[in-house]
Amino acid sequence: MIAMAVAKRAAAPSSEAGITACVDALDWPQITGELDTQGCAVLKGLLTPDQCRDIAALYPDDARFRSRIVMGRHGFGRGEYKYFSYPLPDLIAELRPALYAHLQGVANRWNEAMGIDIRYPRDHAAFLKRCHDAGQSRPTPLLLQYDAGDFNCLHQDLYGEHVFPLQVAILLSEPGHDFTGGEFVLTEQRPRMQSRAEVVPLMQGDAVAFAVHHRPVQGTRGTYRVNLRHGVSRIRSGQRHTLGVIFHDAK
Repeated sequence: MIAMAVAKRAAAPSSEAGITACVDALDWPQITGELDTQGCAVLKGLLTPDQCRDIAALYPDDARFRSRIVMGRHGFGRGEYKYFSYPLPDLIAELRPALYAHLQGVANRWNEAMGIDIRYPRDHAAFLKRCHDAGQSRPTPLLLQYDAGDFNCLHQDLYGEHVFPLQVAILLSEPGHDFTGGEFVLTEQRPRMQSRAEVVPLMQGDAVAFAVHHRPVQGTRGTYRVNLRHGVSRIRSGQRHTLGVIFHDAK
């Protein structure tokens, strides 16, 4: 019952008028096409500058978060991040199911192409219930903070048995004004080939949707899987904040 209440809260409409409409108005045929061909796609202008600043300003408020991770202590890089606790802030609580609704079809197509039997329900609350029933009940949306010299090593955000194969990162700071450096980097490890790197340029309020673990690629002999990792290059000056929207919860 607790898990269901949390799932319903995460899917509830928020007071942030129009965020679901903003998500729905994005060019999803183009986004899904880029996800299929590149493993990532930019969602231009997903949040306004005011929304970005409001979310970044939550970072000092520990009451909003369930844990704080200092990357250097774990070999993750340099910098830190905090996982939000339930109930999520209204804007994030609405963003999560709104984005999931458009990415769920891509996730199912990818799994079918890769011969993976798992399918994802249409509604995000139903997927969260699946996670919570399996003991993955801790919220995973997170707020990252980087200062000059910080970076995030290449990694994957898996957290348990139930993994939604796509996630979204939203740049909350303004490049060239709040910080320099700090590019989002995605690498793709291809079978019997050298790895491919993709650097994704983002402006404040832009998001990048990308593969969490692997994705299908059509080759000359059929479909094969490629393994992906993501990270952030070194911050050269200033401070950078990012909102991470992960759709599965953690153990």
